[in-house]
Amino acid sequence: MNYHFITIEGNIGAGKTTLAHLLSRHYNARLVLEEFADNPFLTKFYENPKQYAFPVELFFMAERYKQLKELIQTRDLFQQFTISDYLFTKCLLFAKVNLPEEEFRLYQKIFEIIHQQMTQPDLLIYLHAPVTKLQSNIKKRQRPYEQSIPDEYLFNIQETYTHYIRQHNIKTLFIDVSNADFLSNEKQLKTIIDALEIEYTEGQHYLTLP
Repeated sequence: MNYHFITIEGNIGAGKTTLAHLLSRHYNARLVLEEFADNPFLTKFYENPKQYAFPVELFFMAERYKQLKELIQTRDLFQQFTISDYLFTKCLLFAKVNLPEEEFRLYQKIFEIIHQQMTQPDLLIYLHAPVTKLQSNIKKRQRPYEQSIPDEYLFNIQETYTHYIRQHNIKTLFIDVSNADFLSNEKQLKTIIDALEIEYTEGQHYLTLP
């Protein structure tokens, strides 16, 4: 394993946190999980997106910055390998979908100042699932504020992610998780672990699960 910092990304309900837990356990890696439940504007945002989009995104950016900055400053010598279930750039991508143009330009200026200080992952794992699968997963985990997310919103998030990754030619392992069940299917997890032994070049690489 030649990677020191791997980030797992994907749409809402793609299985990021589940996979992050499993991989961190396998590698005895330091685990960084997004603390989304601490955002006091999140429930209000789902009820009234136009009114609460800016504060919800600003709060997320501040919290993600604080968490990742602490990670950079307090490197654990006994856990050289770190896995995170979010990419800091997620801030900008969700803001692009959620904010009107003038607010987005302001948000982008703040983001660019902070982003320069962030450590970028050695490899991005992107979990890709159709909207029907995402909605099924969202319903299973039963977070009340997520239960009425429109299909169109999930589709827009998906398109924004994939466009950004390809546009910036980020070193990414795209995994089709249409039929993923990481908790029950050990073969799927092993396929990912085997794939992480490969030293990938820049650009996008694709993995299909058994």
